[in-house]
Amino acid sequence: MFKVGALVAYKGKPAKISAVTTHKYDLSFSDGSSRKVREKDFRYIHPNFTSVNNNCPFADMNVLEDLQAESLSLKELTEWLFDNYSSQNAWCTNLLAEEGLYFFWNKDIIILRSAEQIKVIGKQRKEKSLEIESLQRCVDNLQNNIVDKRDFFWLREIEKVALNQSKHTKVLNALSIDNTPESAHELLLKIKYWSELINPYPERHKIYPNEELTLDCKEVTREDLTHLKSFAIDNSDSSEADDAISLDGETVWIHIADVASQVDIDSELDAYAQKRASNLYLPNQIIHMLPSNLSTFCSLGESEKSSALSIGFKLIDCQIIDITILQSEIKVVKMSYEEADQALKENQVLFKLNTLAKSHKEFRNKNGAIKLDLPNVEVKLKNKKVDIQIQAESESRELVAEMMVIAGRVIAQYATENKISMPFLTQEVGSFSKEIMQNKENLTATQAFQATRCFKQSKITLKASLHAGLGLSCYVRVTSPIRRYLDLLTQQQLVRFINHQTTLDDTQIKQRITQVNVVISRVNKATRQSIEHFKCLFLKQNNKWRGKGIIVDLNGNKATLLIPEIAMITHLKLNSKAQLDDEIELGAVSINLENRLIDFKPL
Repeated sequence: MFKVGALVAYKGKPAKISAVTTHKYDLSFSDGSSRKVREKDFRYIHPNFTSVNNNCPFADMNVLEDLQAESLSLKELTEWLFDNYSSQNAWCTNLLAEEGLYFFWNKDIIILRSAEQIKVIGKQRKEKSLEIESLQRCVDNLQNNIVDKRDFFWLREIEKVALNQSKHTKVLNALSIDNTPESAHELLLKIKYWSELINPYPERHKIYPNEELTLDCKEVTREDLTHLKSFAIDNSDSSEADDAISLDGETVWIHIADVASQVDIDSELDAYAQKRASNLYLPNQIIHMLPSNLSTFCSLGESEKSSALSIGFKLIDCQIIDITILQSEIKVVKMSYEEADQALKENQVLFKLNTLAKSHKEFRNKNGAIKLDLPNVEVKLKNKKVDIQIQAESESRELVAEMMVIAGRVIAQYATENKISMPFLTQEVGSFSKEIMQNKENLTATQAFQATRCFKQSKITLKASLHAGLGLSCYVRVTSPIRRYLDLLTQQQLVRFINHQTTLDDTQIKQRITQVNVVISRVNKATRQSIEHFKCLFLKQNNKWRGKGIIVDLNGNKATLLIPEIAMITHLKLNSKAQLDDEIELGAVSINLENRLIDFKPL
């Protein structure tokens, strides 16, 4: 038990023992306050209390090198450092022990550090001090919207938060800014460290970047179909062609880039594609599912002859017969939709294929197919300017789309007949009103918008069953193996089957479907948010933009408007006279780029 009048340390402050009871000590402090505490709550310093302070005399730490002991009492160490054990000197030794560089408290004794420990701790503390100094400089600069190259470490930390690669950073905490991707993005834009052109969403959603791998191209024995004129029709700026179409008498041929011959199931390339699941077509770039050199190698029409998986069949009264699937070599004529539109009436092959496609679409319509003609736009970044163009109506675009639907129907039928496990795409019948179904070819904007709420969600399953939206009894996607993993998986199954190799079973296909579904969720978010970002930027770059909004839903004075020109939906409060399908001229009055929010107002 310690005596009354002793100097002790309580929570870093000097105090005097003024009274002692059975279980407690009364401590008094220099400010006149007092406190009852237990013995374990304070540290004994000196038997005699005198007023002490933190202004300590110089202590030569070199004397510690002469000590052989690993630990000392406070009294012993004070005498070594300051020659005499006074209250002030003892207090200073305590402060040095609390500071912990040369020695530290362990209960009631002081442990001496080795020279090596002192060196390491000193270096760490110097680095910490420099970090604090660096952080404060960066905070001061950012508060004044100054970007200093010496702050790049901290700016990179902010970038990591903006890209969802880190959940927090000291510099945002010091600025009292939320550690969210949006807040970090806002700050980087404010200080002009990031350009408004930067699209953070692929990295934010952990999309793998483009890569090139060394290719070991495989030779395959192929059927010669170079006598056919095979048309690959796509956008004029498309960099790769997945599919082509041709006609040989009554046999329709749909040719698909033969990616499966280069990407074996369970290969390194297959794992590479699975992790990416799909191409991302973004306004500022294309992020490829496959190594870009492989995409180019497999793309149809890149050389005089192209390798394809060719699907031949006859379409008699809209029934599929005489299915043939083979690995082929073809000659491809590449056309833009604009060029194909001009050729449809002049080219006999395209004319006949277009007639068959129209007949098949009518067949699907009678079976309940429904397609909503809501506005579709193409958003591109060109020379640092965002360009938005409404996708023009095109007869050849409809032809190609229908032929790809037919291909999915043919392969679903073939897989079912031959018991090949596949990732079938299904959709239950939607809850459409009779009015919508009767007028589905000529729906107003409001009816089309309302109908979007009536679709059932499509699913990828192992069982071939109805796809109500397409009006088909079974369907599988197959025509885009360069840019969609499940199309590649379907092609791999077909190639293995026609070559009499073992195909994957239902369990293995299900594992791949599960893996891809996880990735596709991220791909879809990154794509959608990237497009929203560049739509916002388009309106910032065109601050005098004016556009037409169509009222497609009303709830009291709250209206939902469709803006066809930029394919966007907005919500406004309007007067009670507003009616469905009314058109209102709109302007964008405020744009929040980091949150992809636009405030539209009627003009």
